Amino acid sequence: MFRTSTKVSALRLSLALRASRLYSTIPLSVPVTLPNGVTYDQPTGLFINGEFVQSRQHKTFEVINPSTEEEILHIYEAREDDVEAAVEAASKAFDSTWSTADPEFRGRVLYKLADLIDEHAEILAGIESMDNGKSLLCSRYDVALVSKYLRSCAGFADKVYGRVIETGNSHFNYTKREPIGVCGQIIPWNFPLLMWSWKIGPALATGNTVVLKPAEATPLSALYVSKLCNEAGIPAGVVNIVPGFGKIVGEKIARHPKIKKIAFTGSTATGRHIMEAAAQSNLKKVTLELGGKSPNIVFNDADVKQTVQSLITGIFFNSGEVCCAGSRVYVQDGVYEKVLDEFKNAANSLKVGEPFAEGTFQGAQTSQMQLDKILSYVKTGLDEGATLIAGGERLGDKGYFIKPTIFADVKEDHRIVKEEIFGPVVTISKFSTVDEVVKMANDSNYGLAAGIHTTDINKAIDVANRVKAGTVWINTYNDFHQQVPFGGYGESGIGREMGIDALDNYTQVKAVRVAIKSKSA
Repeated sequence: MFRTSTKVSALRLSLALRASRLYSTIPLSVPVTLPNGVTYDQPTGLFINGEFVQSRQHKTFEVINPSTEEEILHIYEAREDDVEAAVEAASKAFDSTWSTADPEFRGRVLYKLADLIDEHAEILAGIESMDNGKSLLCSRYDVALVSKYLRSCAGFADKVYGRVIETGNSHFNYTKREPIGVCGQIIPWNFPLLMWSWKIGPALATGNTVVLKPAEATPLSALYVSKLCNEAGIPAGVVNIVPGFGKIVGEKIARHPKIKKIAFTGSTATGRHIMEAAAQSNLKKVTLELGGKSPNIVFNDADVKQTVQSLITGIFFNSGEVCCAGSRVYVQDGVYEKVLDEFKNAANSLKVGEPFAEGTFQGAQTSQMQLDKILSYVKTGLDEGATLIAGGERLGDKGYFIKPTIFADVKEDHRIVKEEIFGPVVTISKFSTVDEVVKMANDSNYGLAAGIHTTDINKAIDVANRVKAGTVWINTYNDFHQQVPFGGYGESGIGREMGIDALDNYTQVKAVRVAIKSKSA
């Protein structure tokens, strides 16, 4: 259940299920040596009720290093009965310890968890780069934001406020925000640990318990931080991690009647399916962070050198596997040729390759299927008549690497302009007027993010107000802060991650109205 087509997901499932027959029993923890020589103990079991356990059917599946195309190890694969056990553990923990715990205690253990993540930051960054293929530069950025966000959530734990509503002297009215219950969470493979924190943090801060499925391609960091959850003092059953496949584990989570809320990050198509499944089971509360095809707009008065760096970060950061990537660049005609030339030179100078190598900016794509998908879009762009300005081909013959790719001379109805590629591929188009570029920017079913580059603050705010996007960056891009909400318009999703807005996803409002007997009665 992530950003791939149904056909590709089915193929991945088929291959993985064949791999799952290779072992019947493996140790619950094995030593793994990272490419930088650091050795650590990697949990391989499901994390249920505070313990690492074998899956009930003793199935396992392999985890691949995208940079080498070699197996890292096998881990246990959850199935429906494992999800059932995890839900029972989460339900018990919700009723017995967590939902009624002192909010100060919930905050304290989240602060401790953030401290532990800082202590283990280099190992966690290494796990992300080995498991996902992203550069160590990107992984370190992710881990730093994880601990910052968990601290933000910890600070909110005792600030989930209700309110008093004045309706006259005959009644006393108040509201309180209560946790929802067991939350099912399904996270993607592009930011494994960061998305784990975006889901776990607000759920735990507000008193909920969690059953979380990491992406089958990148399950290792979620299992590693489960050890840290225990060390931080999070009670057994509050956090449960069930690695497995979307069509089995994800489906079970989406439909389980005891799961009262589901949070999903992934493709729009899968998001629709999850909404349907949630409605058919028990009308779960649903939040979705889905796809994007975000415009990145450059005006004539922009600082070109600074802007080009933002364009690079907007599309090539994290190997282009970013839902809010600035994959549609629009440049005003007065600086179009200059921006195109500098953008091309900057893309060609990026260091692409081994994630752990010094100076690497762009690592590998996460899987062979993702690489094939990206290359197929490159072919589509050429077939549509677009001009390839940079990249467009695989780098080397080992590892899922592709050169940063820029297309020019595109038309707004080209597939490479309309469809989410989810890789380091960007289109660049020319515009003349503000009204023209706003229309082009909004010509999409998505609405996750947008970028605006100008030295005219009045123009920047005017365009930001007119662009249909959940996040607008001005003179920057892919610039996140733990207190700033993130989420999309349209087919880019429902609900918000981070900031105080995220708490709304994990609470429900109870209104209490008390009749007051008058003394004169």
